[in-house]
Parts: sequence; structure tokens; C-alpha cells
Amino acid sequence: MEQFSELVKVRRSMRKFTEEKITPEEQQQLMRAALMAPTSKGLHSYEFYVVEDSLQLQQLASAKDRGAEFMAQAPLAIVVAARPDVSDVWIEDASVAATTLLYQAEDMGLGACWVQFRERVDAEGNRAEENVRRIVGIPADQRIVCVVAIGHKGMERKPQNEERLLWDKVHS
Repeated sequence: MEQFSELVKVRRSMRKFTEEKITPEEQQQLMRAALMAPTSKGLHSYEFYVVEDSLQLQQLASAKDRGAEFMAQAPLAIVVAARPDVSDVWIEDASVAATTLLYQAEDMGLGACWVQFRERVDAEGNRAEENVRRIVGIPADQRIVCVVAIGHKGMERKPQNEERLLWDKVHS
């Protein structure tokens, strides 16, 4: 992408992926971007867990009551966690890193989608965050903010329609 403004326009949530795997080089490029994400006071309270195992991806897909099913077909998921003991703005730090992942994936021609797990439950009412922790093996001192599913695009989506921008949300 030559211009960030174009990247912002074309990045859309992708929930369909091809079977093509994400290469180690692509993974490294994604993680490099996430690790460069700005953090409060440079404390880097975030942690990342890369999941490629198809069984774990299927388990993540059912770790909350709805909205994650498509992850079973994703070739890669990155659990974005953070440590509240490191920074009081751990949610913000991890959210900025997850957003950076979304834009880096698009810049590479990949599709990605944020899947919310924090403050969600599974079909039995159990905390989805705890399900992710168990599936991936994440220590108790870390909180899960989201999971970013990533893969080669299995469909095309139109760019953002600038005519639908909600300019009434901007105040001066």
C-alpha cells in the first residue's frame, strides 16, 4: 500500500479464508508490526500467542457462544493478551497492537478479523477468556483482549463507502 489513507479505506473484516498457510516470514512480518505498536509509557504490557494448530483453532472457534465459528477455517490466529500488573492501560495497549495487526495483514494482502473474547461467554455461560486461556495455555497473570484471525482472503469485499461516513460523530 502506498498511502495509509488507502489502506484504511480497503481494510475490511475478513471471515472467509483459503486453505493456504501463512508462511513463517509472513508471521514474522505480522509480529514485527504488532511489537512496534505504541504503548503507554513504552511499557509493552501486551503478549501474543500464535496459534496454527487446527485442533486449537477449532477449539477457539467454539470458545464463546457466537461470532467465532469462522476461526475453525482460519490458518492462523493470534491471541492478543496483556498484563494488568505491567500497565493500568493494558486494554488500550493490547487494542492498539491488535489494530496494528489488522492493518499489517491488509498491507500484506491478507485478510484478518478481530474476534472479541474479553467480557464474553460460551454457550454454557462460562467466561470465554478462560476458555482461550485453557486452550492456548496462557498464564493467569495475563488477560485476553481479543483473537485476530488471519489468512489469505477467501472472498472480496468492497472498500469502505465514504458516502456512509458518520460525520455527525465529529464535533468541534
